[in-house]
Amino acid sequence: MTPKAQIMDVATVRRTLARMTHEIIERNNGAEGVCLVGVKTRGIPLAETLAENIERFEGRRVPVGRLDITRHRDDLTEEEKRSVAAACHIPCDIREKTVIIVDDVLYTGRTARAAMEAVFSVARPKAIQLAVLVDRGHRELPIRPDFVGKNVPTAQSEAVSVRLEACDGETAVYICDR
Repeated sequence: MTPKAQIMDVATVRRTLARMTHEIIERNNGAEGVCLVGVKTRGIPLAETLAENIERFEGRRVPVGRLDITRHRDDLTEEEKRSVAAACHIPCDIREKTVIIVDDVLYTGRTARAAMEAVFSVARPKAIQLAVLVDRGHRELPIRPDFVGKNVPTAQSEAVSVRLEACDGETAVYICDR
C-alpha cells in the first residue's frame, strides 16, 4: 500500500498517547485495578507506551499483557484456528480488574470482538474497555471504543496504516489506497 496522506507524525502520536493515558486514569479513578492488554501486533507496543505513561503520571506500574486473537476470528475455519498456537499472555489475575484492550485501528469491530473473546477465554474481568489509536469508522458490529486517539473518516477503498518504531522502524499514521 502506498501512502497518500500522513495524518499523524511521531510527535502527534506521542501527544495523543499522553492524552489517552490521562483519559484512562481519569475514567478509572487512577490506575489501581487496571490491566492493559495489547492486540498483536501494534497494540502491544501501544499498550506498553500507555503503561509507561501511567507509571510516569501516577507512579504506579500496571500489568501489560498481549493477545493473539487468531483463534477467535470469525473468518477462519475451525481447522485454520486449530493450526495456530495460542499466544495470549496476561501477567495477572484479571477477575477483579478492568482490562483495557489496546489496538492500533478500529474498523469493522471484528478484531475487538475477537479480543474480548480471547480475554474471556482467560477469565471474566470486572470490566473491559477498548482503547484505539485510530477509529476509522465502518463498523459492522455494535462496538465502540472507550478511548480514541483520533477519529479518521475514511472511504471503504482506503486503509489506515499505523507504523510504530518497535515494529516498523518509524512512528507515523498514513491513509493509503488499498
